[in-house]
Amino acid sequence: MKAKGFDFELHHTSADCHARQSTLTTPHGPVQLPAFMPVATQGTVKGVTVEQLRATGAEMVLGNAYHLALRPGSDVVAQLGGLHQMMGWDGPILTDSGGFQLFSLARLTKVEEQGAHFQSHIDGSRMILTPERSIEIQQQLGSDIAMVLDHVIPLPAEPAAVEDACQRTVRWAERCRQAASRDEQLQFAIVQGGLDERLRVECCRQLVALDFPGYAIGGLSVGESADEMYRVLDLTTPELPADRPRYLMGVGRPEDLLEGIARGVDMFDCVMPTRNGRNSMAFTDEGPIRLRNQQYQDSQLPLQADCPCPACGHGRGYLRHLFQAGEMLGPILLSLHNLTYYQRLLDQARQAIRADSLLDLIARKRAGWGSSAGRSSASPTAS
Repeated sequence: MKAKGFDFELHHTSADCHARQSTLTTPHGPVQLPAFMPVATQGTVKGVTVEQLRATGAEMVLGNAYHLALRPGSDVVAQLGGLHQMMGWDGPILTDSGGFQLFSLARLTKVEEQGAHFQSHIDGSRMILTPERSIEIQQQLGSDIAMVLDHVIPLPAEPAAVEDACQRTVRWAERCRQAASRDEQLQFAIVQGGLDERLRVECCRQLVALDFPGYAIGGLSVGESADEMYRVLDLTTPELPADRPRYLMGVGRPEDLLEGIARGVDMFDCVMPTRNGRNSMAFTDEGPIRLRNQQYQDSQLPLQADCPCPACGHGRGYLRHLFQAGEMLGPILLSLHNLTYYQRLLDQARQAIRADSLLDLIARKRAGWGSSAGRSSASPTAS
């Protein structure tokens, strides 16, 4: 890797699928891959302290350039010693470029070749986010990995719109590369192309030719089915270099993580563990538990019998009571449980890869989660 303090070492590729077990070394420490990154959009994982976050098993977190540029401002973060020092997290940090906000805040955004014109969702002020500005922000934040600015659009979309966004993403990626000036920060390119097989492959090949140290797969989990997402992964990951990390952005459900890993993905992020936790839903090996349901009122069972998180020191009935009473402890405990569940799931996946048994793990997990767990039961096999 062409940056100080970074390395990517591939240890094992599973014999039963395309899963990889590897280590990504950064100036702020190593990350065991496959890995799930909790989302700290504004410099915090909602309701969770840094010490609690570490205890879940997390090694790397994700921040957001767009949100931090608006509040408190990337210059303020720099004055506070950078994002690591500001939030008190001494492990690796990846920052998103703001590209996802072109999708999530589309009604407040106008995209042109130069960049994206935003109307702030906070106070209505105007903000122009160009590829160069996105990299400048992320360099001020001081993250270990910066994402290029990409053009994300919702699916389904007209073929011409998908191709336009895909080609713009490649042009913006090249501008982001040219704008980089920090040796201590990696840049990951982002593959776009919607559900179009030709565009996905073409985008991969154009970005690989630019020789980025890592590659992300974007523009998924934006309205397509699970089967469609898996199909895109099946044709995309083989086009990406085996000696670089692969990151599936914004995904997802536990079953999507395992299916992505089986297809050769190394890194994931998603707000689901904390967002669902704040809304009284816990992830478990028996499927999601919705604690507001009356059936849990008298239950003394923990959410997960073998889980070491603080929530599982209490029964389901007590946890339900916290939500019914509007106590903030309920969302905090379920967030911690879900984050712990995701990290334990990824650790189980890493062990299974080393044992060449990931597909067996997926089958066991799906059997426990039940038919409601996923929209597809197909798993990839080794080629």
